[in-house]
Amino acid sequence: MNIAFTKIWVRNARVWRKHIMATLIGNLGQPFLFLIAMGYGLGRDVGPIDGLSYLQFIAPGLVASAVMYAAAFETTYGSYTRLALQKSYEAMLMTPLTVGDIVLGEISWGACKGLIAALIMVATLPFFGVWPSWWALGLLPLLLVAGIFFAALGLIMTALASNYEFFNYFISLVLTPLFLFSGIFFPLDTLAPTARFVFSLLPLSPIVELARMLTFGRLQGPLLLKIVIPLLVTLATVWLAKVLLQRRLIK
Repeated sequence: MNIAFTKIWVRNARVWRKHIMATLIGNLGQPFLFLIAMGYGLGRDVGPIDGLSYLQFIAPGLVASAVMYAAAFETTYGSYTRLALQKSYEAMLMTPLTVGDIVLGEISWGACKGLIAALIMVATLPFFGVWPSWWALGLLPLLLVAGIFFAALGLIMTALASNYEFFNYFISLVLTPLFLFSGIFFPLDTLAPTARFVFSLLPLSPIVELARMLTFGRLQGPLLLKIVIPLLVTLATVWLAKVLLQRRLIK
């Protein structure tokens, strides 16, 4: 098994250690603020949803969103800097490393950053009165898969980007709608059938639903289907990231 990509992971981790506090604050700031403002603040005036307080309802989704933002930001702004400004990828290709190694290294590092951000949020939930069940241990593989998906999605954007401003489209037209309409703040099953169908297709929606189930041990519905589909979509996204980055680097 080729594990050369781990060298890229280690390289990125060493650089990250120098800016760890700034990146953690950047990745966790929005989810924490929404947890406080929407859950602890607005939640006082919102009744229970499916037997959960509003704070309990939105907390798992905000954990999932922390993965999304941390992983995607790392493989957009961070990866684009290494690609276009520092020319790190060109230097790597002068060694035995391949484009596939670069893709796996960048995605695995982005996914780990997303997982770290999510675990910090999970660890702080009891301070807000949200106590996860033992089923919450299942969040580890779920959030790792989510991190891989969003890291790969971010790397696709990097392979297509011509400048930093390009990522404004990604944040405004992709990440923000996913954050708002994937069932974090309201149950999708209360919507009209058409809206419910459209929003359920968003890639963050099954992650939010599974995270809520695992956090409180309330497993229901076709679980296998909800697990297999995100896995297949993640694999396809990683493959597309490799194809597009190779086209960008190998001319």
